[in-house]
Amino acid sequence: MKPEIHPKYSDTTIQCACGHSIEVGSTKKDIRVEICSNCHPFFTGKQKLIDTAGRIERFRKKYAKFQNKQ
Repeated sequence: MKPEIHPKYSDTTIQCACGHSIEVGSTKKDIRVEICSNCHPFFTGKQKLIDTAGRIERFRKKYAKFQNKQ
């Protein structure tokens, strides 16, 4: 390796919005994430609905006429 061109690699902590923290090695310090393996529906088996800016309501409103025809 060439000296002085690589970023510094050190131990850091990843903090999830659910409160879970993971110790890892990284070139960045104190990483914050919204979803981790502790709270992700794929790993927990629980479905959590995250509505961002009313997308679900807009979808239901847009396709409501198709549901009523059946």
